[in-house]
Amino acid sequence: MTSTETGAQPGKNAPTSTETGLARVAQALARWTEKWFPDAYVVALAGVVIVAVAALVNGSSPRTVATAFGDGFWDLTAFTLQMAMVVLTGYVIATSPPVARLIDRLATVPRSAAGAVSFVALLAMSISFLNWGLSLVFGGLLARAIARRTDLRVDYRALGAAAFMGLGAVWALGISSSAAQLQATAASLPPALLKITGVLDFGTTIFTWQSLLMCAIIMVLTVVIAHFSAPKGAAVKSARDMGVDLDDQPAEVAPRSRPGEWLEYSRILPILAGVLTLGWLLAQLAAKPILTVVSSLNGYLLVFLMLGLVLHGTPRKFLQAVSLAVPATAGILVQFPLYAAMAAILTKAKGRGGHTVSEHLAEFFTDIGGGGAFAVVIALYTVVLGIFIPSGGGKWLVEAPYVMQASTDVHMNLGWTVQIYNVAEALPNLINPFFMLPLLAVLRLRARDLVGFTFLQFLFHLPVVLLLVWLLGKTFEYVPPILPS
Repeated sequence: MTSTETGAQPGKNAPTSTETGLARVAQALARWTEKWFPDAYVVALAGVVIVAVAALVNGSSPRTVATAFGDGFWDLTAFTLQMAMVVLTGYVIATSPPVARLIDRLATVPRSAAGAVSFVALLAMSISFLNWGLSLVFGGLLARAIARRTDLRVDYRALGAAAFMGLGAVWALGISSSAAQLQATAASLPPALLKITGVLDFGTTIFTWQSLLMCAIIMVLTVVIAHFSAPKGAAVKSARDMGVDLDDQPAEVAPRSRPGEWLEYSRILPILAGVLTLGWLLAQLAAKPILTVVSSLNGYLLVFLMLGLVLHGTPRKFLQAVSLAVPATAGILVQFPLYAAMAAILTKAKGRGGHTVSEHLAEFFTDIGGGGAFAVVIALYTVVLGIFIPSGGGKWLVEAPYVMQASTDVHMNLGWTVQIYNVAEALPNLINPFFMLPLLAVLRLRARDLVGFTFLQFLFHLPVVLLLVWLLGKTFEYVPPILPS
């Protein structure tokens, strides 16, 4: 991604400063990544080939591998749409007029440059607990609103990196976690995985006290690092210094030109749809335990989509927001079928002795043993794999069959295993800029402008995460999965 592509041009009067220490290393890493790291779709294609070769080496016939690839390609159609809708609903809500007004008010809260950076990080992470797509767009718009202030000179790069902390730190520990949502939704689980884990609702994953404590610790750590790493004095690069135009021009809605368009510009239908959704939600809460209701991915998306419609006011404004959000879902739509195919080859293509690659990997992790060693190794493995497969849900589909089987074999709590994956899954986002793309479009910056700050966060987060999954894992007892009849 170049500065021309993102709209960022060097400022004529930008202060100059020489980066030193970790910042210099991080910027060098960012330059290398931009030059050499391929597009995420290419990485996914390469992953399919690697998994297919592994299956052939394991003794599977070419016909078996090809059949598993084709049969599994569309296994996750429903889940693919659901993950795309997470992004779309978050974008639509974040760009609604009421939320825009809220952002403008929040932008006046910080009283110092460092305080502004840590404030953006805190809000981005808090919102990501509800919806990571909303966090990305909301954080980016808040960073721009603060950067427009004339009474406060804040480093725009640090603000942008702080806005990314929702996805770079705790998103997968929240209720829009792809892995936790998948494990809580029987209809979305691949049959092979369902037989291993059964259904795990949020009471066993997201809302355990261990997970909530881990989330709180990481949030505090992130805010502190953001505060003390914010550039000061001559090192500050404002949006103007970087040539970024902060004058937002709201999209104009064409005036109604014919009688048939009346309902498109009316608030009546959105209000009625909102009332129906509220009625459905209340009925669900009255009939089912609250954890069962909030664990439903379809229900979650219904509420967020209808909320976006109500916040935009009219169908025409809502559809305009949807059209702007759709491009951000492209990566999910074309990559998730490849992840489904990978998972199918791993779990269905039997080789010598009737064993699959997934079963061999499960045996490898089982040999590590239980307790802290298993937790730490799974976390590290997730981090490394996440650098090459930048997708929480897609990577879980590849990783889960053998990781969860190994977890069962060593009697590690299955819900905590999901959370080990979730907390470790966020770490590669601090290095691989794939999921920065929607935020970069809002900020009009390049990945290299932010990675220096996110890489610094990574260096602190990694040892803390490994320590937490080890220590907190000791507080769990193994609970056998409740398998479908």
